Amino acid sequence: MSPAAPTSEHDNDAAPTKRARVSNDNDQEVTLYQPPPEIEEEEINIRTSSLAQPTMKLTGHKGSVYSLAYDTEGECLFSGSFDMTCLLWSAGGTCDNFNVLKGHKNAILDVKWFHDGEKIVTASADRNLGWWDATSGERIKRFMGHEGVVNAVDCVKEGHAPLVISASDDCTARLWDARVRGDVSVFEHEFQVTSIAYSLDGNTVYTGGIDNCITSWDVRRKEKIMKMTGHKDTITSISLSPNGTHLLSNSMDGTLQTWDVRPFVTGNQRHDKTFVGGTHNAEKGLLNCSWSSDGSMVTGGSADRVVHIWDVLSTEELYYLPGHAGCVNSVIFHPKENVIASGSSDKSIYVGELAQ
Repeated sequence: MSPAAPTSEHDNDAAPTKRARVSNDNDQEVTLYQPPPEIEEEEINIRTSSLAQPTMKLTGHKGSVYSLAYDTEGECLFSGSFDMTCLLWSAGGTCDNFNVLKGHKNAILDVKWFHDGEKIVTASADRNLGWWDATSGERIKRFMGHEGVVNAVDCVKEGHAPLVISASDDCTARLWDARVRGDVSVFEHEFQVTSIAYSLDGNTVYTGGIDNCITSWDVRRKEKIMKMTGHKDTITSISLSPNGTHLLSNSMDGTLQTWDVRPFVTGNQRHDKTFVGGTHNAEKGLLNCSWSSDGSMVTGGSADRVVHIWDVLSTEELYYLPGHAGCVNSVIFHPKENVIASGSSDKSIYVGELAQ
């Protein structure tokens, strides 16, 4: 076997550095391919979402952002603000704002997508609710009947009936059907109602208010089923878990708590977990709470300008995400990707990937 031909210093600089073997036929070096450094860097920075950047700041609102909602497919993000407008954003890429919904005469406090992804409902301090076409951005209907600020709204989770439930400072929760005029049912409360949620089957409604309690209502009989107590201050938001077995609540007592709402649970055993770390302040805003799509994580608004995310099983805080310059009013998880969105009193929205 003949020795390899000598190489000059110039040849060493130009040739790939990894030597594999020497050929018997033509005494030439055979080298293995090495990718350029820039390709290696691209392979290392593996992205986990459809966002153009790992973290993005969305600006456009002229007032505090009070509520956020993703559509069921995770293609659009919807935001409601103190500036009396709602903005529609693309949920991926550069998150462009592609529509503006106008019509309310006061702050928009809560927004929800209908489960078909074609309609949006908004709750406003002007005492009305709006029913909007998500494609055109036009208001189809206005639900009028509340005599106080409408704090929260939720939609039925399944079925074809366009049913909406709302909570108001007039001490009532009202059920609406977009096919008829006026409310369908009224659930009278002793105190102001600040939060509301529908059960998966649509037969039960859960409400929370300044009495620090969560009340369960039978929609068909219009009767109270039970009360869940444990919070020590006003309940600002409640959210049903993806599998429909538990409720998550955020309260001005500085805690988030989960509750077992399955029908066979009896006695005072419905309280499940408590999550600490979030704060409320003197503004007493109705800070939201929400579940991840698989039910393994929870989050909620916080006055300390930080997004907190907890593990449901252990109640440990998994993520502590600073960045906002004002109270974080609303935090939601993307329904399909490992992404979270937060809206703040600093008038901005942050959308970002969660580290694996």
